[in-house]
Amino acid sequence: MPLDPLNTLPLSAMYERLESTGFIRRLLELARDEDLGVAPAAPAKGQAPSGPVGDITSNCCIPPDRCAVAHLVARCGGVICGLASLPLLLELFAPTCRQSLQAHDGDRVEANRAVATIHGPLDEILGLERTMLNLVGRLSGIATRTALFASRIPAASRAHLYDTRKTTPGLRVLEKYAVRCGGGRCHRMGLFDAVLIKDNHLAGISIAELPEYIASAAAAARSSASPSFIEVEVDTLAQFDALLSLPPGTIDIVLLDNMSPAQLSHAATARDTLRSALELEASGGITLETITQFAQTGVDRISVGGLTHSAVSLDVALDVEG
Repeated sequence: MPLDPLNTLPLSAMYERLESTGFIRRLLELARDEDLGVAPAAPAKGQAPSGPVGDITSNCCIPPDRCAVAHLVARCGGVICGLASLPLLLELFAPTCRQSLQAHDGDRVEANRAVATIHGPLDEILGLERTMLNLVGRLSGIATRTALFASRIPAASRAHLYDTRKTTPGLRVLEKYAVRCGGGRCHRMGLFDAVLIKDNHLAGISIAELPEYIASAAAAARSSASPSFIEVEVDTLAQFDALLSLPPGTIDIVLLDNMSPAQLSHAATARDTLRSALELEASGGITLETITQFAQTGVDRISVGGLTHSAVSLDVALDVEG
């Protein structure tokens, strides 16, 4: 079984898997309710209802029988993401509208390209507009930034680009999907699916105690759960050398945190000399300017929190035909 099974799925199958969790529907229902309002509870005796729910501007301006065609347009070039959510967005915001696609998630599009078209009642389209633009813009920004980082990894390198849990609360599954759309890979989805023993877990554990501590923790994890992988974070080569003494299969990955390319190369050479199956992950302070150098050290994984936490939304707009 692969260490990270989501990364082996085609994008469409990955989205279906994520949607099946119910997280995406819950997120979009919340987005609908925060924009269109929540039906008020029954008023107390003698009190008037608190008011209408919905797009009160469109209700004032747009006859309910007026239909239109609107085009979702990428104002600047980039990697598009979020179109897979359109059917659910329409179900929740614009149930009598229909959509057609001119692009698919993961496609690189040029500026001013229409990527989808919405047909139906104009009042529904306008109620959908902002949430759709926010979502597609945010996810496309992550996909575009990920593609830029991925392009800096040489083809001959063994390294692959990974995300982190530094995601927007509530948006994680979609932001990680966006990383895949941009050519990156997903690290663990949350605290529930893989083990990552970090520095705070190791506080007070000496180097001499480290192998036994990790072996015990790994055994406990495998007896109580079915983690996708077991990973240990170290911030010194002495800690790394101690982990190399563990029996094969005790752990799967070592995260080498905030190490220089020279230190990473040293660790990769030591791992290769032992013919160990351990995967090595570089993390911490890796930028567009330095990722190529890090990818040439022999590590297997490069994780970059900035794929998600520092992404700028792609400029997308909705153009209604006159």
